[in-house]
Amino acid sequence: MVDPLERLSVPNGKRKLETSSEPSATVPHFLQGMLPNIGHVGGPRKSMKLGVHGDFKGKNNVTSKELVDEHFEGPELPPDEELEPEPDDEEGRFFGGGITNDTAEILDFMGEQGDAGMNAKKIDLNWLRRTALGFEKRITKNAELRAKFEDQPQKFMGSEADLDTDIKALSILSEHSELYAEFSKLGCVASLVNLLTHENTDIAIDVVEIIAELTDEDVEADQADWDVLVEAMVDAGLLDLLLQNLSRLNEENESDRKGVYHALNVFENLASSLKLVNSIGLNTSLLNWLLGRIHVRESPIGQNKQYAAELLAVLLQFSSPNRMRFIELNGIDISLQLLSSYRKRDPAKGTEEEEFGENLFDCVTCALEEIEGKQKFVEAEGVELCLIMLREGRWSKPRALRLLDHALGGHHGVAACQKLVEALGLKTIFAMFMKKQDSQTTEHILGILASLLRLLPATSTERIRTLAKCVEKDYEKIERLVKMRNDFVQKLERVDEDMRLENGNAGVGEFESNEDERLSRRLDAGLFSLQMTDIILAWLIAEDDGAKKKIRLLLGDQDDSFKNIRSTLQGESHCPKHGFILLI
Repeated sequence: MVDPLERLSVPNGKRKLETSSEPSATVPHFLQGMLPNIGHVGGPRKSMKLGVHGDFKGKNNVTSKELVDEHFEGPELPPDEELEPEPDDEEGRFFGGGITNDTAEILDFMGEQGDAGMNAKKIDLNWLRRTALGFEKRITKNAELRAKFEDQPQKFMGSEADLDTDIKALSILSEHSELYAEFSKLGCVASLVNLLTHENTDIAIDVVEIIAELTDEDVEADQADWDVLVEAMVDAGLLDLLLQNLSRLNEENESDRKGVYHALNVFENLASSLKLVNSIGLNTSLLNWLLGRIHVRESPIGQNKQYAAELLAVLLQFSSPNRMRFIELNGIDISLQLLSSYRKRDPAKGTEEEEFGENLFDCVTCALEEIEGKQKFVEAEGVELCLIMLREGRWSKPRALRLLDHALGGHHGVAACQKLVEALGLKTIFAMFMKKQDSQTTEHILGILASLLRLLPATSTERIRTLAKCVEKDYEKIERLVKMRNDFVQKLERVDEDMRLENGNAGVGEFESNEDERLSRRLDAGLFSLQMTDIILAWLIAEDDGAKKKIRLLLGDQDDSFKNIRSTLQGESHCPKHGFILLI
């Protein structure tokens, strides 16, 4: 069975932010002028997701010892005294500053134990209350100094740096999600969210990063604790403030680009809640912003543009109101315009552009679940675009076929079916049908043919042309169809036999208790394709006497009959895409 909302393109694993290799890019703007020119001096923090290795180690990280060694050479040796060379320290007696390796290991162990003890002592309810009190004081002090010395930034820069440090220190809470509820009760969540309005965008960006980390799917938080935290953030106006920051950030700046990325990350985290996904799409202008962002020209396509398309697909996947809003904003037409560039051209494999294209296909596929989406798809010449991709595309070909299958399926795909025939699509579809294809492609082709026979009006020109195509060339299409049916039946029989052997020839009752697994394995073996095949054969039997005789003859050669097709049809139930799914 094909899931009408299947997500083929979203990658597994957490995405990572790509960052500039410039050291200054990791230092807030308001601190860069205050730092000595010795390379990067900032340390890593947990909330930063930078690069492949996630650290800041590099040639520019200069230690104080290296600075001393560089500028202090010491007194010259006496010229007349001959020094005997020191023997190599093969035993490792000295280590760094004159301690033995054993001593160094002991000190390291004691330091680790001390740190562990200190952390265990600190990260508790009392620590949280002290931290919350200090955090509120930092916010108040910075606000007072900014108001008092508005035209003298040097007077409040120190408090701003302290506030920045305190914001980043909240990262540790992601490892102690049991404190989320108390953190919210203390009012710190509202204070943190309100800092998104801070005049200094670097402060706002750090806040977005911390919020992204606290709400991340990788945080091992109980659902109740996560819900309390997120509810407090939303009540404090998080959604609107995030959108305001998206509008004021300039992605040409590296720091602002990271801020946009983390803001999208927050929206994605919140969208994992079905309670919030509708609010995000309907009660904010996010969908409008995302459509504008994916339309921005970039070469090559950047990470934020790709992420905007992915977030759009996530918001549409499980929310009918969001899909309707997407359709109203002309999202289908915009997406098809962007996809049209892949009619003949393939995106480079493994790039942001490839994932961007996958997400665009997913967006349109989700929108086709709505009646209005199917109408807009036909009006925007989506059927014609898909047919061009089927004829000329490579990367886009299987994706266009899936999209076409969804467009024609359901009870409201009549217009799309008629448009396919009018656009001379029968030749393209049947040419693919007659060739050996993978199971996924075969399933979509059969779905399209079944939709044409189910939905095209009985006396319409389009239906007559479709039936004529099925029986032409001495019923070669029907011969192919019956052969495919036989292959599907054999695969399903092997699945049932394998399951009987695995269950040790278990009785009927025990076998039925494992029915879910049986259905899953039968679907993998081609159950849905068998169902589509029998639907097509049934329509041909009902509408063409010549086809009926040919099918009866072909089934007889394989010890099969109309009775088996009838039993398949009698077992049908509802399917969101095609109107049925059979549970035999």
